[in-house]
Amino acid sequence: MSTRKRAEPAQVSGSRPLLIALLVAGAFFMENLDGTVIATALPQMAVSFGARPVDLNIGMSAYLLTLGVFIPISGWISDRFGARLVFTTAVVVFTLASVLCGFADSVGSFVAMRILQGIGGAMMVPVGRLVVLNNTPKDRLISAIATITWPALVAPILGPPLGGFITDHATWRWIFFLNLPLGILAFVFALMLIPETKNAARPPFDWIGFVISGFGLASLMYGLELIGRPDPVWLEAWAYVIVGLALLAAAVFHFRRTEHPLIDLVALKQSTFAITISGGSLFRIAIGAVPFLLPLMFQVGFGLTAFHAGMLTLAVFAGNLAMKPGTTPILRRFGFKPVLLVNGILNAIFIAACALFSPDTSLWFVIPVLFIGGMCRSMHFTALNTIAFADIPAQQMTGANTVFSTAFQVTMGMGIAVGAIGIRIGQAISAPLGMNGITAIEFRLAFVMLGIIALLAVVDCLPLDPKAGENVSRKPKSSAKKAA
Repeated sequence: MSTRKRAEPAQVSGSRPLLIALLVAGAFFMENLDGTVIATALPQMAVSFGARPVDLNIGMSAYLLTLGVFIPISGWISDRFGARLVFTTAVVVFTLASVLCGFADSVGSFVAMRILQGIGGAMMVPVGRLVVLNNTPKDRLISAIATITWPALVAPILGPPLGGFITDHATWRWIFFLNLPLGILAFVFALMLIPETKNAARPPFDWIGFVISGFGLASLMYGLELIGRPDPVWLEAWAYVIVGLALLAAAVFHFRRTEHPLIDLVALKQSTFAITISGGSLFRIAIGAVPFLLPLMFQVGFGLTAFHAGMLTLAVFAGNLAMKPGTTPILRRFGFKPVLLVNGILNAIFIAACALFSPDTSLWFVIPVLFIGGMCRSMHFTALNTIAFADIPAQQMTGANTVFSTAFQVTMGMGIAVGAIGIRIGQAISAPLGMNGITAIEFRLAFVMLGIIALLAVVDCLPLDPKAGENVSRKPKSSAKKAA
């Protein structure tokens, strides 16, 4: 298998890398928020369309399926047409589709616009990350990655309460209209900040890989989405999951044998990248379930209102933000391996600690657990997402980014499915364990299961070289000179 040859990107200097990271983070936030904010608006949307709320699940499914089909081709399109053109076009498509979603007057038109949104999102997120990676010096990568990872942590927490607030005080259509000013700003700043890059290599399009991987990802993500529903049809859901996994296995076999693969898997030979796909996937599954399980436990299990539950989960968001200023100094001081091991264990402990919550638990215990847990999530997210690309050479960056984006999207979706499965497992084993009388025991046992999954993710970091990621954790040259 040949490695794609591409022009060495010219990394920009000065404050521009940070500005580019902020721009991409804003676009990511718009995309991530849009995927979660509509959950609480479905009943009002159903009334507008004259349909049942359950009928609108197809709008969420269509978005996920479109992401699954088009994320694998984001790397090839970026190489072919240039990251600047693809990113700005994706912003326009996503923003336009958002506005049209707001004007939708039927389930059919809404689903069509969600598919268009999915196409824009599938290009915007992976290509945006690639722009940051190619325009940030290695010694500033931690700060850049910390900036672009917060949307994935914050949006699932803010989305549901924000959607509820908008639908209660205005109309669900404003959920989509609000993307218009954000999209215009992102488009203007993208034209100003993102340098034009041209890739001399023009590899042929891998149609076989596209069809196999696209159908595989779409089938897997749809199956996971079915599992995450309140009353899943288990046979149908698992059939989609199994078919998806089989197709993805066939796609990997194809990518390893073809001369010009749609997704270049050579980056998996780097241990620092491989752990973010294996152990990192377990971590993302565990934390992806938390925003799904916490509000459910607070509302269904403890009987709290949606507003009260939303306010409690904001403690996780506060922890995410509080950790951001300390992420870079901690990684520079201690290095990646110690941080991944110690913080990984702490992350598992604080996820499992949610099992100790009950309707009578004091806020003085609940809020610190959620706050510190949010800090641990933020640190681990940044550490994993940074070390993933620490040792990837420029000519392999596109393939590595596509693999990472695909794994990221699938495993965050798996978190919701695993959370739903955890609730069912909790319901099944609570009686044999003699715990039937404990309030919300199925949710609490699910959090124990997630803590175990998060702990298993740490095991993958044990063989890591103690000096892994040193090239990105050292201080920037300019800072070192000032210190001297």
